[in-house]
Amino acid sequence: MQSSSITPKVCILAGSPRKNGNTASLLRPFSEALEQRGAAVERIRLHEKTVKPCIACRTCQNIPDAFGCPYDDDMQSVFLSVLAADCLILACPIYSWYCTAPMKAVLDRLVYGMNKYYGKIQGLSLWKDKTAALFLTCGYRIENAVSPFRTGMINYCRHSKLRYAGMFAARDRGYAVPFMTEEKAAGAADFARRLHDRLITRDTDAEPISVSIE
Repeated sequence: MQSSSITPKVCILAGSPRKNGNTASLLRPFSEALEQRGAAVERIRLHEKTVKPCIACRTCQNIPDAFGCPYDDDMQSVFLSVLAADCLILACPIYSWYCTAPMKAVLDRLVYGMNKYYGKIQGLSLWKDKTAALFLTCGYRIENAVSPFRTGMINYCRHSKLRYAGMFAARDRGYAVPFMTEEKAAGAADFARRLHDRLITRDTDAEPISVSIE
């Protein structure tokens, strides 16, 4: 459930396999802007974690007050970080019109472990009313590249009773063109400030934030 903390806690799930790639480069000004506003930011590199794919065994569904997954891997610590946060950032490059494999594995595990919809006690969402936002990089035109994942995550948030806050997306124009620009860094920082304001005011009726830089 939503934390009552005055200082917003932001958990960034970083799904890129590249430690210093495009997504990581943009996360620096984004994280700095959040921290300058007073947010507590935790960043988790999913490629450094061992997360097995969900097999839909539904063991977790009959453990209503905990993650409840029988796998002994790093997903339990990821779950606890997400549960403690006010806002979840899904930061990821777009591969084949969707997120990377580690991000997909985490999302599959969370959608069962957080949402207790299929067990003896049904209807409980452990992360109800938390805020979620997308932070994406891609190589194709942004709308064409991100729309399948964005649509999927809007549905994911609705199913999980999360508050979808919007999306930042930046395009890589090719290997011959430097990715990082002042415009992209400023856009990432602006997205962070607007997101932080949303967390402070808890405006549930506001339209999703959208920042796209081609």
